[in-house]
Amino acid sequence: MNQREPASVSPPAPLSVPVAVPAAIAASAHRFAAIRHRIHAHPELGAAVPDTAGLVAKLLAEWGYDVHTGIGGHGVVAQLKVGEGTRRIGLRADMDALPMQERTGLPYASTVDGRMHACGHDGHTVTLLAAAEYLAATRAFDGTLNLIFQPDEEGLSGALAMMNDGLFERFPCDAVYAFHNAPGLPVGKAVVQAGPLGGSSDRVTVTFRGKGGHGAIPHRAIDPTLALCMTVVALQGIVSRNVAPVDAGVISVGQISAGSTYNVIPETATLKLTVRATVPAVRDLLEARIRAVVEHQAMSAGVQADIVYERMVPAIMNTAAEAQIARAAIASVLGADKVIQVPPSTQMGSEDFAWMLERMPGCYFSLGNGTGEWVGCSLHNDGYDFNDEVIPIGAACWVALTESYLRSGN
Repeated sequence: MNQREPASVSPPAPLSVPVAVPAAIAASAHRFAAIRHRIHAHPELGAAVPDTAGLVAKLLAEWGYDVHTGIGGHGVVAQLKVGEGTRRIGLRADMDALPMQERTGLPYASTVDGRMHACGHDGHTVTLLAAAEYLAATRAFDGTLNLIFQPDEEGLSGALAMMNDGLFERFPCDAVYAFHNAPGLPVGKAVVQAGPLGGSSDRVTVTFRGKGGHGAIPHRAIDPTLALCMTVVALQGIVSRNVAPVDAGVISVGQISAGSTYNVIPETATLKLTVRATVPAVRDLLEARIRAVVEHQAMSAGVQADIVYERMVPAIMNTAAEAQIARAAIASVLGADKVIQVPPSTQMGSEDFAWMLERMPGCYFSLGNGTGEWVGCSLHNDGYDFNDEVIPIGAACWVALTESYLRSGN
């Protein structure tokens, strides 16, 4: 890290929830919180995370891992083989930040204007590092552990970049796992379940093309803003009237742009959408209906419509056996009553870990980030922060999962 270091902070308070965290992990909690603060203060964006990746690789090498860098750009994979076991597990963490201005006022707040760890990837990275140190020291498993540190999750392309660079050919896994922090869910609780979790992510750009003219003489122009406005309203009926109530879908208008001044009818008007669905059939339905609505509204207004429909990532789809393994391991740390399930429609965010789950079995789960100031506010919010109390809890969950999956005799 080449920017100035953040101010020092007080050690975190003891864990406020009853969990089964190994003593060595609990003892290292303050040290790993300091590492997170260092990463948080120096956020990097997208695929360009050289300093974060360099720090990760350095620590893993010190602990005895076989470290490989430059995978799909700045991706890092650290491998540790113990015993003669043939099973192989992959644990993934993301490293990138967001192009946002931080407004937390924390002593370790971002030192880089316009960049912020507003999604907790700094915490995901450090939680996996805390588990990595413990697993390398104890080696209480039999098989191969692959730790995957991925750039550019926010761009929804980092997982694919690593996979296209031979991630799973070079480091085969029988199953892969990842987690995300969950603001609003109390610390010490987890969401683990089979099937869909979150939504697919597609983005749509619609450009209506008409004929510009004077605002006082609209009959000599062909106004594209009329088609745009009618389309925005008509889109709201797709989910409510075309998607079954038991399914989930989202169509949100994220950007509208047209014109340059008050008395000129513009030549073009542009509409940008984000589209989410939990199952492939609904994803297909939403695309078909959006295209039909746009085309018919354009026709009714007498303008042309160009549609660029980009399918970004599929929905997370956890496999049943791997979800059950994760559920049992995490319950051994948190307690069975603290591991819950939720309707998929309550978590419509997207994750490029879905690409990995299309290739092989696995499970993506959530760990509570808390409900108070900073830690309880929404992801992608300029007042958000990852909760340091989650680091030892999450590390203990990773250790339990690794040791149970790579148990001798499996």
